This record gives sequence, C-alpha cells and structure tokens, in this order.
Amino acid sequence: MSTESTSTATSLGITEIMQILPHRYPFLLIDRVVELVRMQRIVAIKNVTINEPYFQGHFPTYPIMPGVLMVEAMAQAGGALLLTEVPDRDDKLMVFTGIDQARFPAPVVPGDQVRIEVEVLKWSRRGATMRGKAHVDGKLVCEAEIKCLMVPRAARKAEPQETPALAGTAAE
Repeated sequence: MSTESTSTATSLGITEIMQILPHRYPFLLIDRVVELVRMQRIVAIKNVTINEPYFQGHFPTYPIMPGVLMVEAMAQAGGALLLTEVPDRDDKLMVFTGIDQARFPAPVVPGDQVRIEVEVLKWSRRGATMRGKAHVDGKLVCEAEIKCLMVPRAARKAEPQETPALAGTAAE
C-alpha cells in the first residue's frame, strides 16, 4: 500500500484485508477494497452469496442480508481504512460506540454486489466518526453514521497443557 500522500488511492485484496482486520469467516464482510484514500475515504466490495450462513434463518423463503450486517460491513471497511494508520494495530481493536441515522431503503439479496463507501468525518488516535453508504447497482441500500473507539486487544490466555499424570482422570 502506498504511503506517498494522503491523496494516493490504492486497492486491497482479501489477503491484505485479513492482515489489517481481525475478523474471519463467517464474520469478515468485505471481499475487496477498490479505492483507499488515506485517512479520508475507502470503497469496498461485498459479494453476497446464498452460502452466507445467516440466510438459513433470515429468511429461508425470502433471503435478505440483515441490515445490521450491512452496517458491520461499513464499519469493517472504515476499520480497514483507519487501522492502516495504526502501527501497533495487532494490539488494538476498533469497536462500535454508536450507530446513528441508519436507513435501509432497499433489501440486499443473494447475487448482489454491494459497493460500500465510507468517508471519515472525524479521526483521532482514540477513535473516529464515519459516514457510510452502501449501493447495489447504483441504488442506495444502506446508510449510517458510525462511531468507533480504539481499545487495547485483550491478552490471549494460554491453553492449559494436559499433563501425562492427569490425562484421562477428569470427571465424566
């Protein structure tokens, strides 16, 4: 990714996105970044398929992508934009602190390609406010203002090692 100026645009594939965001299947909701202007704007793509696990129950006879997941996809795009500016991002998480003015004027269904555009309204080392819009074939399907906060990532606890003397003696 280029760091030449704040107006340099770039793109990211799924491998690069996974190096930035901590999310994984089934909760990684952006597939590609097609435009990135450092600290200002990002455009990401979400390809919606019938294989998404939420379609099993939302709704089996009329599959619709849940609105909260569209907002989450916008937040992930914003996170991909802002976390590129954080040198110790592996030690941090960006968490929601607010969602305002969310609207879902049209449904998103399997086969749709969602274009997610997120613009930074305010940014600091501690958090950000962003405005996101999602479109399918040029039609607005979701928009919201998203607020987030940068927090330390909790230390991972080591998995307990089973000692040979105690193997197989646990209560059943």
